[in-house]
Amino acid sequence: MLITYDGYSYGYGEKPRLKVIFRGGVGLTGFHSQVHWKWVICCLGVVLSLVMCGCTPPVSHLTEAQAAAAAVAAPDQGKYLLGPEDAIEISVWKEPDLTKQLVVRPDGKITYPLIGEVQAAGRTVKELQEEILKRLEKYVTDAHVTVILLKAQNYKIYVTGKVNKPGDFLTGKPVNVMQAISMAGGLTPFASPGSIMVLRTMGGKEEVFPFNYKEVAKGQFLEQNRTLLPGDVVVVP
Repeated sequence: MLITYDGYSYGYGEKPRLKVIFRGGVGLTGFHSQVHWKWVICCLGVVLSLVMCGCTPPVSHLTEAQAAAAAVAAPDQGKYLLGPEDAIEISVWKEPDLTKQLVVRPDGKITYPLIGEVQAAGRTVKELQEEILKRLEKYVTDAHVTVILLKAQNYKIYVTGKVNKPGDFLTGKPVNVMQAISMAGGLTPFASPGSIMVLRTMGGKEEVFPFNYKEVAKGQFLEQNRTLLPGDVVVVP
């Protein structure tokens, strides 16, 4: 039902008349409104009260899992070890020509002005900063070097099989098997929680680690919930 003014010109103090138009095309006119602005304000108050009461749709388990995954993915620059494909920025105070954004090469090294190649992989941001500062001292007096991790691309794990969101995940720091499954949106109803496997390649050798989701969820045999390494694959049959 749509309520509109009937286009009549009203004098000062005169109550407005309303035209009530139904969707079927039938109209009712010629009566003074007993519904005034207080009615409108009342309706608005009801709507606002419903909103304030928290009448919002519940958050799905998938959304909660994705939120947890986002928290896990924040890299700890104090502990994170740099690796290939990580993006960093190196700057020297009052030396704009030495501000560079670099990506760690597959061999684990970067090339920086004046000092040439520097080993970045396997070092924290602070350790790399100290190494660059040490080697720059002969070229720049009282150098103040800053190294920032722009994007953590090295610590990537994979979750495949019967999970809600299979794929590869850039975690930015070590995570365990339970965290990885959470990042993948959790198990589907058709998953076999007692037959999960972690596949790892080390030095050309393949390793397989069993993982029983139900046992770990109950706090049993927690050694199964191992810390994943870059490149590890969690398979959920």
